[in-house]
Amino acid sequence: MREIVLDTETTGFDPASGDRIVEIGAVELMNHMPTGQTYHQYINPERSMPKSAFEVHGLGDDFLRDKPVFSKIARDFLGFIADAPLVIHNASFDMKFLNAELKAAGLPILPMARSIDTVDMARKKFPGSPASLDALCRRFGVDNSAREKHGALLDSEILAEVYLELIGGRQPDLVLASRQKTPHGSQISHEDWRPFPRLNPLPSRLTDTETMAHRDFVVNLGETAIWAKYAKK
Repeated sequence: MREIVLDTETTGFDPASGDRIVEIGAVELMNHMPTGQTYHQYINPERSMPKSAFEVHGLGDDFLRDKPVFSKIARDFLGFIADAPLVIHNASFDMKFLNAELKAAGLPILPMARSIDTVDMARKKFPGSPASLDALCRRFGVDNSAREKHGALLDSEILAEVYLELIGGRQPDLVLASRQKTPHGSQISHEDWRPFPRLNPLPSRLTDTETMAHRDFVVNLGETAIWAKYAKK
């Protein structure tokens, strides 16, 4: 199953008032594991950058002036995401911007049904708790120390880890790469990953008190214990 974790940076909050996308970052997942394939593009918004937006992502007019406009990169972007579900934090925000840009470029828009909103997932899983990306990083112990400012690719990489926690826990040896090592040092691709036997068994979690209580419980069962009948044979 292929999924795309996606984030955008913009000039503001509302494409209807003239705000535009200035950066897109995306990370490919296959069967919930990062493949190492990413998409990253800065975009000339064809307008000036408001100070409030610049303070969020640090992308200014001088930096963006020589970058391609959205219509020039749109087909490459659509080719990367293909028909995969889109995992987005606050999906309605990014989807409205993407669809505004696609519509202006004369291209088909993306149906909202394709999006998986990790904000909604977090609020359902942890009612009443903060659902920001930073808050979820703290909850799951995901390292976001490099996130001094918002950046579309970095935020997508971080969100990929948060998303895997939200769907049931981080996958074994999760790294944003396409290969991993066996206990003996040889490399395997993520498609061939299999759980390895533990080199050292996990220690028992039972306390001495619990062990003694269980032994006494079994003794008190006497002949009613089914394993006691087989022990006599």
